[in-house]
Amino acid sequence: MQLSNIVPWGRSFAEYRDMFALSVEDMQGRVLGCGDGPASFNAEATAAGVRVVSVDPVYAFTAAEVESRVNEIFETVVSQTRAAADRFVWNRFADADALGRARLDAMRCFLRDYETGKNAGRYVEASLPDLNFAAGAFDLALCSHLLFLYSEHLSLDEHIAAVRALLRVAREVRIFPLLDLSGAPSPYIIPICETLSAEGYIVEQQVVPYEFMRGGNTMLRLCRRGVD
Repeated sequence: MQLSNIVPWGRSFAEYRDMFALSVEDMQGRVLGCGDGPASFNAEATAAGVRVVSVDPVYAFTAAEVESRVNEIFETVVSQTRAAADRFVWNRFADADALGRARLDAMRCFLRDYETGKNAGRYVEASLPDLNFAAGAFDLALCSHLLFLYSEHLSLDEHIAAVRALLRVAREVRIFPLLDLSGAPSPYIIPICETLSAEGYIVEQQVVPYEFMRGGNTMLRLCRRGVD
């Protein structure tokens, strides 16, 4: 992967908590964050005593390289968000500039923690569906802004393989959001729900207390039968 192809855009622990409707009990077990990129979720959760491992291909790069790429693309992303402001709900952030400041704070928190966390095994270079963890290694896997969002870039088969990989390593999987980049519901939601239900998993869509992309306030929750 080329760093020039990556648009690092980090979200905070508070956002993860709302995107995935995380309870205190949810954070008691071992948590996998998939596609976390430069989110501050791992750093903040670890500081709070949560056992978290994050995986992302961007972790092949150094902190200095990631920071350089953040600085390179930051103004462009904020400008694009400002130009498409009507596609977003502005109750959490006042405007595109406030969003940019929040994202930059989260990414700086990540960068301060990154090298220490990488040495501790909390940041692992990996890409779905290739997760080099033992079956059942995690209690909960979270996938933020990757599956469904990039429906134009990842096929249905790739989505199904990715979800199966997450279900292999975690007893429960939560994916957010269920919209594609255009803001429309992903065409893969129904076939994935049908496929995984037929394989014996409990699959449900759940409204969560987070909406930034307009209409994007729902996550997909999957788990084995007998897991509540």
